[in-house]
Amino acid sequence: MSGKGAPVIGGTDATGLQIVIVAGTWHEVITDGLIAGAERTLEASGADYRLVRVPGSFELPVVAKAALDAGADAVVALGVIIRGGTPHFEYVSSAATDGLTRVALDTGKPVGFGLLTLDDEQQGLDRAGLDGSKEDKGAEAADAAIRTALVLRELRG
Repeated sequence: MSGKGAPVIGGTDATGLQIVIVAGTWHEVITDGLIAGAERTLEASGADYRLVRVPGSFELPVVAKAALDAGADAVVALGVIIRGGTPHFEYVSSAATDGLTRVALDTGKPVGFGLLTLDDEQQGLDRAGLDGSKEDKGAEAADAAIRTALVLRELRG
């Protein structure tokens, strides 16, 4: 987690973009930090946004697709999956990641990827944009969604 080479985020004008944050409910402290980072970034950009909560990370793709099909220009998908002692971690992580990728490709609209797949809770706290965190993955996911939506808007005229 060096952060070396990371792009500068923020400073974009997303006025007129409709963005939906889709966030899981597991690991509340970490998830709430991710949401706060995404909201700060979206507010600073001027984008219109709303927050939709889903039970867990497995449900992120279907709700992200519904939001995009309903007219959103982009989705910011936020979730937390922490490794346990069973293969459940691999199944949910893979399904959610593959599902979000498929949603982006099938809809032709961006999905900001803020799904944290972690070995332990501390890794999430380090990435959640909280006081003392080393990174703000919610802000990064929102920024990526904004920038990609703007690129697509430009390409499509």
